[in-house]
Amino acid sequence: MAVYRIYFKVSVEKDFNQVPKKDVKKILRRIEMLSEEPRPIGCEKLAGQDRYRIRQGRYRIIYSILDNDRTVWIVKISHRKDAYR
Repeated sequence: MAVYRIYFKVSVEKDFNQVPKKDVKKILRRIEMLSEEPRPIGCEKLAGQDRYRIRQGRYRIIYSILDNDRTVWIVKISHRKDAYR
């Protein structure tokens, strides 16, 4: 299977500042797994958008996939209560 490159939107750095460090490590491990399988079991396509989300504990990782370029763009990392606003 082809490996996808992972890119982060600039605003994601600000998102990480609001997440506790113990959760940041888990989120980063989850993001690394997206390079092997960008549509893992449990991911859901967001309605009306070309984005997907995966859950990591209380946090949601929202990302988009560009299959032609073999890239995954991390768009937002947020607590579940704020993720879709």
